[in-house]
Amino acid sequence: MRPLTEAETRAVFEKLGKYIGENIQLLVDRPDGTYCFRLHRDRVYYLSEKLLKLAASVPRESLVAPGTCFGKFTKSQKFRLSVTALDFLAPYAKVGAGLQRPRGGPAAPHGSAPLSQHKVWVKPGSEQSFLYGNHVLKSGLGRITESTAQYQGVVVYSMADVPLGFGVAARSTQECRKVDPLAIVVFHQADVGEYVRNEDTLT
Repeated sequence: MRPLTEAETRAVFEKLGKYIGENIQLLVDRPDGTYCFRLHRDRVYYLSEKLLKLAASVPRESLVAPGTCFGKFTKSQKFRLSVTALDFLAPYAKVGAGLQRPRGGPAAPHGSAPLSQHKVWVKPGSEQSFLYGNHVLKSGLGRITESTAQYQGVVVYSMADVPLGFGVAARSTQECRKVDPLAIVVFHQADVGEYVRNEDTLT
């Protein structure tokens, strides 16, 4: 386990920025202690400084997951977000509401203004398809945040506001109103169904 290099840090923050924007700062500056990102076996983990010190006493070959896995680097050194980061992405993708604390995550600073992020709601009949790893079609789109640009990172929710995963907008908000019902509107990136499908490899 080691600190991220400058290039690795930039890759991680650029990817996170597509989903939560400036709220990245809230992951690092926390009132309950200092938190950081560390690389272990090509995976990026998010953990407290206290946990980091404890993990340092564990032999590298015995260390499985020192914190919350946010994603991993591919062989071509591209960073890919994991669904295990969803608990930290979803609360900061809330639109028109105050910042909320993710499970085990940082509390928003007092007086912080809400930062509007981008999200998509899928219809009940399309939830299962998305949870099987499929893209979201126009026919399954319930709602989409206004002013969402094409290729913008979005958090995907059920109509009951339950976070299901995240993806990339295949079309802008305006384009979504005009396209064919079978057109792809959100490219699938990750979903909570992976906890079952990839149970053996997900950390």
